[in-house]
Amino acid sequence: MGIFPLTGDLVIASHNPGKVREIGVLLEPLGVRAIAAGSLNLDEPEETEDSFSGNALLKARAAAHAAGLPALADDSGLSVSALNGSPGIYSARWAGPDKDFSFAMARVNEALGNVRDRRAKFVCALAIAHPSGGNAVFEGEVSGEIVWPPRGEKGFGYDPVFQPDGHRITFGEMDPTAKHGMSHRAAAFNRLLAAWHAGAPG
Repeated sequence: MGIFPLTGDLVIASHNPGKVREIGVLLEPLGVRAIAAGSLNLDEPEETEDSFSGNALLKARAAAHAAGLPALADDSGLSVSALNGSPGIYSARWAGPDKDFSFAMARVNEALGNVRDRRAKFVCALAIAHPSGGNAVFEGEVSGEIVWPPRGEKGFGYDPVFQPDGHRITFGEMDPTAKHGMSHRAAAFNRLLAAWHAGAPG
């Protein structure tokens, strides 16, 4: 069952203000009104899948069912080569119950120790689900390396320790507009937009 085109309201199935803000900016050209799940008092489902795509779809379906509206969910995280892809789908959990990403970044740096290979990538899966059952998932990623100490206060999450390939500044130091144009979320969103404009799921 197709789910495109979508019009009107779209629930953003996230309680992370940074993610909601970034997704809202990316949605602006579509003329769709983004509604944060938190503003609807929607519960956050337990992320029980073993992949970014699986967790994104789980969250989108839960929000669409609860709100009775189409929902967009993002599941994303940092994958570090020398840590066998960790923290990966557990990126938020590495920040602890208080979601302290200063702690999470320090934990990544400590786990790397003196390892010279500091390659990493951000991965994003965006899932759209319709209350009537249609759904689609789109993935994107951006490669870079882990730097220490953290630099910049413009991003969120692990942004201050992630320096994308071809740049001398971190996502935390980068102007948000520049980041939106090249991030893992933007790459996934570009695939979503292509499907949106084509009128069929990806």
